[in-house]
Amino acid sequence: MDTARIAVVGAGVVGLSTAVCISKLVPQCSVTIISDKFTPDTTSDVAAGMLIPHTYPDTPIHTQKQWFRETFNHLFAIANSAEAGDAGVHLVSGWQIFQSTPTEEVPFWADVVLGFRRMTEAELKKFPQYVFGQAFTTLKCECPAYLPWLEKRIKGSGGWMLTRRIDDLWELHPSFDIVVNCSGLGSRQLAGDSKIFPVRGQVLQVQAPWVEHFIRDGSGLTYIYPGMSHVTLGGTRQKGDWNLSPDAENSREILSRCCALEPSLHRACNIREKVGLRPYRPGVRLQTELLARDGRRLPVVHHYGHGSGGISVHWGTALEAARLVSECVHALRTPIPKSKL
Repeated sequence: MDTARIAVVGAGVVGLSTAVCISKLVPQCSVTIISDKFTPDTTSDVAAGMLIPHTYPDTPIHTQKQWFRETFNHLFAIANSAEAGDAGVHLVSGWQIFQSTPTEEVPFWADVVLGFRRMTEAELKKFPQYVFGQAFTTLKCECPAYLPWLEKRIKGSGGWMLTRRIDDLWELHPSFDIVVNCSGLGSRQLAGDSKIFPVRGQVLQVQAPWVEHFIRDGSGLTYIYPGMSHVTLGGTRQKGDWNLSPDAENSREILSRCCALEPSLHRACNIREKVGLRPYRPGVRLQTELLARDGRRLPVVHHYGHGSGGISVHWGTALEAARLVSECVHALRTPIPKSKL
């Protein structure tokens, strides 16, 4: 096998970043991204893209921290480069606030973000209903810019994009030697995984250029995230809800909650509603599986189930997925010794 033919199924932030990492880490391979949806029509395109990790109950904390650190370092380098504007990556400072003091006053990611500290009494006066807060600077990665930026890199390194719906991973055999499954919610069907389910998220995108600091309720349900072209207001967290249509009542509630935190948002204009379905799972699935059927074999690397924390860890998990692909390529290139009679 001279060139390993690798198919990546899924073109959200997880699929595209995995393809870039494979191109960098795996020698002599061709990468094709196959998806029925590309940017701007992916779940990732709806995400606000703030780097504040979400905890996965089934994943060790030290692993989550490594994924976050690798992602933060990758995006921080972009934010400090001439590519920052094209890639949609920038630093943003703000506050995470709590109505009661959290059990964990210093989260595991505190030494990865910049300038993490406890909020002062003077700062907390801005939020009369809140008793505790954390101030820090983090990164915002805006997928409507970041995904095309990643696509450009994939094409530049000889990768291909194919718009096609896949209903069974075996459709890709024998055209491809290895399949990487980054299909998110599609893994319910493609991998038969009943652990993954949608968590519906509705947000508002508004014009409020005077809002420069992020504000996030510690519950993660209410947030105000200023970006390059608009401010994102959120949100909802509706488990098992597949509805992609905006709900007017949800929008009213989001605006009301965000205005309670930042009253100047009453003046926000050009309000747009967006809905995405987060692919939630108790832990990210990063695993190799060897499918076998009628004497045929198909190595599959699964990389999905990031829920609402995908952008915060995408580069770290993509590096891990690329390492698993590298192991599969090595195994395919290693001749099986013939048994001695």
